[in-house]
Formats: sequence, C-alpha cells, structure tokens
Amino acid sequence: MEKEIEELAEGSSIMLEKGIEAGKKLGKGRSFTRARGFWRGLGPGFVTGAADDDPSGIATYSQTGAKYGFQFLWMSIFTFPLMSIVQEMCARIGLTTGRGLAGNIRINYPRWVLYITAALLFGANTLNIAANIGAMSEATRLIYPSMNFPVLVVFFSFLCLGLQIFTPYEKYARYLKYLVLVLFSYVITAFLVRIDPRLLIHHALIPSFQFTKDQIFIVTAILGTTISPYLFFWQTSHEIEEEIQHGKTSIRLRSETTNEEVRKMRIDVWTGMFISNAVMFSIIATTAAVLFSNGIHSINTASDAARALRPLAGEYAFLLFSIGIIGTGLLSVPILAGSAAYTVAESFKWRSGLFRTLHQARPFYGVIILSMILAMDINFLGFDPIKLLIYSAVVNGLVAPVILFLIVQMTNNKKVVKERINHPVISFLGFFITIVMTAAGIATIISFFV
Repeated sequence: MEKEIEELAEGSSIMLEKGIEAGKKLGKGRSFTRARGFWRGLGPGFVTGAADDDPSGIATYSQTGAKYGFQFLWMSIFTFPLMSIVQEMCARIGLTTGRGLAGNIRINYPRWVLYITAALLFGANTLNIAANIGAMSEATRLIYPSMNFPVLVVFFSFLCLGLQIFTPYEKYARYLKYLVLVLFSYVITAFLVRIDPRLLIHHALIPSFQFTKDQIFIVTAILGTTISPYLFFWQTSHEIEEEIQHGKTSIRLRSETTNEEVRKMRIDVWTGMFISNAVMFSIIATTAAVLFSNGIHSINTASDAARALRPLAGEYAFLLFSIGIIGTGLLSVPILAGSAAYTVAESFKWRSGLFRTLHQARPFYGVIILSMILAMDINFLGFDPIKLLIYSAVVNGLVAPVILFLIVQMTNNKKVVKERINHPVISFLGFFITIVMTAAGIATIISFFV
C-alpha cells in the first residue's frame, strides 16, 4: 500500500511538472499572440510619431544636450501628452469625416486660409526635406568616408521618390512601420553610455528654464520639432489611406466610425508619441552625458553629434547614432513630401492618395516630385544646414498656431466630428498648446531677426 502511494505521488509530481511546463508554453504563446496583435494594430499614429524624430529633430535634441546638458530633459515629458492630444484630434477628424485635414479646412473655412497654409507648409516641408537629405548623406559619409556627397544627395532623393511613386501603398506602409525600429538605436546608445540615473530623474521631473535669448530659442526649436504642422496633415491622411485599404472606399463608409476603431486609434497614436518622446529623451541624455560633460557644446548637425560621440563613447555608439540618422531620414522624408502633397491636392480638389498610381493622380505625385527635386537642388546651393532648420522653424512657427486653432475648433464642432467632440479637458489642453505654440512662433521670429 505504501509503495502504491509513493508511485501515485511520484506520478502526480511528474504530471504537475508537465502541467507547469505546458502552462509556461501556453503563457508564452499567448504573450506572443498578444504582442503580435499589438504590433499589427499599430499604424498611422506609430509611424507619425516616429517621423517626428527626423534628422532635423535629432540635430535639435543633440544641440540641446551638448549645450545645456540634462537641463531640458523635462521637455520630453512636457511635450508627450500635448502632442498626443493634438495627433489624436487629427486622427479623429480623419476617422469621423472620411476626409483629410486640408479637405475639412476647405469645407469649413475661407479658401484663402487653406491656400496660405498649403503654400507655407509646402515651403517649410521642402526646406526640412533638404536638411534631412543632407544629413542622411553626411551620416553615410561618416561610415563610408570615400563616398561622394553630391552623389549621395541624388541617390537618397530618388530612392525616397521612387518608394513613394512606384511602391504599392500596402508594402510602402509596411516599410515605414519597420523603419520605426531604427529609432531604438538611440535608446540603445543611451544604455551604452554611463549616466547617473539620479540626474535623469531630477531633470526629467523638475523643469529648469532661464529667460535668455538662447534658452527661449532652444525651447522654441524643440516645440517646433515635436509639434510640427506636417504631422497634423499626415496623421489625418494616413488614417484615410488605412481605411481605404480595409475596404472603406467612399466618404460615407469612412465616416461610419465605431468605438472600437477609435479605441485602437488612441492606442496607436499614444504609442507612437511615447516612442517619439522616449527617443528625444535618449538623445538629450546621451549627448549631455558624453558631449556636454567633456566640454563639447557646439553641435550644428546630427552628423556632428555622431562624429563627436565616436572618440568619447566608442565605435558602437557612433555607428548606432549614424545608422539612426539614415533610417529616420528614410522614414521622415517621404512623410514630409507626402503631407505637402495631400495638403495641396485637397486644397484644389485633385485626386490624391498613395494608394493611387502615378497615372491616376498625376497632380498629387507632381507635388511630391517638385518638393523632392527642389530639396535636392537646395543641397547644391551651399546653404548652411543650420540656417535651413531655422528657416523651416520660422515658417512652422507661423503655420502651427493657425492650424492648431482650426483643429481644436473642428473637433469641438458636432457638424464636423458628430458625437465624437472633445472632452472639456482635451479642449482646454488643445487651446493651451495653441497659445504655447503661438508664443513659440513669436519667439522664433524675434530670435531670427534680433
């Protein structure tokens, strides 16, 4: 009897161990399924947030860390909820109306408002594209010094142009999504550098700011880089593209938005904006720990930051930083050109959409081609890359407050977004960021001329 009990106990123990192993495998399987489902649910918001960290943005964050150390880490915390709210409002406009942001402005406001906005956006985006193509080319030369800068400028210009024109939207959107993963190179770089966590926590949670010309300008630059007009238009239009891919080919079908679609959109948008601000945090922290701490305070471009990191932080940090510049450029340049094309095409009621072929939407693709060619040519005119960023920041400073005001108004209007109007808190924060961006625009202009 005792022997039988021992055998039964031993058998139960074996069964228990197998059950635990099976449970672990099942848990892993479920975790993988959930992770895969989460990844598949990411789309326009995820890509838009990542595109915010373009080479121009990397240069701005690198300048901030090199010149002021950890002082402005708090900006990444400050901008996260604000840009998330703005991009969510843009996405909601697209989901509830079935039209892009420019199309809604055309319907609800005087045409001159839209035309001026479209012209300024086209100009700012073209300057930004030029700066980004130049940064990508310089970053490539850091890794392969023998390569020719003009050849690289032409190569990257036509590569980005070709992806937009000749790649089917479904594949193109998937490429953009995977390019987002390049941004994690900056997070990894931050871990390769020794940083006192107490400094990070202190400067992330306790704002520090002095009312000097230089510090006003750097805050303006950060706001202009993170809350940019081209992101507003791209977010809305990308939502439309995604809905068309899911069979909603008419405005009526696209405007029939369910609560589940809105929930998924919010997860998508807030995830994208979180990644964007996490990358900003990582770049400022890395350049502060390595460059500022070693007395290197002057960084003019993202490539300068990568070059300065090499002897101080090591080969891996240099390589990851350089690869990040190229990857984010490939992600952001098509989005800059695309957002300008959506805006101009919707302003004049042209056929638009990356889901269409070149033959079906020639004026739309014509705007993309014109913007890319002009941006490529600017790199051959000998402009200082920092001046390009300043010029685009000035234009963005003029355009952003106007568009933000229109966005908040439209998302408070039941005639536009139906029952999905803003919560009062969202409206308050929307107008708050509009006021902040208005002040930033004025500060940018003053800093530019004084």
